[in-house]
Amino acid sequence: MLKGILLGGLFLSYPFLIYKGMESGLNWLVPVIFSGIFLYRAWHSQELSARIENGLFAIALLAGTIYMQTITAKILPVFVQLMLMVFFGRTLFKDKGPPLIERIVRLQFPETPTTLNRYCWQLTLVWTAFFAVNALVCGALAIWGSSFWWVLYNGVVIYAIMVVLVIGEYVYRRIRFADLSVLHQGIPDPKATVKAMIINGRKVFLEMKER
Repeated sequence: MLKGILLGGLFLSYPFLIYKGMESGLNWLVPVIFSGIFLYRAWHSQELSARIENGLFAIALLAGTIYMQTITAKILPVFVQLMLMVFFGRTLFKDKGPPLIERIVRLQFPETPTTLNRYCWQLTLVWTAFFAVNALVCGALAIWGSSFWWVLYNGVVIYAIMVVLVIGEYVYRRIRFADLSVLHQGIPDPKATVKAMIINGRKVFLEMKER
């Protein structure tokens, strides 16, 4: 748990660490640190595929710090957004389902009505599209944007949009499912949703890795 919190905090602060590094002429430092993290993951991974993936990514980061320091420092959020896009998006297919949102909701609220399955699929699609757009914007800013706009988007705008999406979805949900008997059978409020994702997110991830 502590390791997950530390890694999460490191990823959240990544844009600001990179910005500070570029100001100090040390834009290579953070990518090297992350390369070390991926090398550690490769060394301790049980599966051969995970070792190869983490090892190759670590090598790519190290090579980038030698030949393309600034772009390498800015490009990591693109891969994070792409991984999240795949994580959500692959569950939209029938052979990989049910949709990610449905899995998380049902772990916390097993009695969720089956009538909400389509809604969970649509909501998973929305988040998949959100991460896909983020990957494009992050990539464009990494290559053509200024450092200020890059850090603003990656460190502030993305999370502001996420808050808007969560609140907007909650409002829309209450309008679309005005029947309170349906609402209280399984559709969680934003606080319960975040709690369910924190508690059950790792469980869903491990379950999906086995598929």
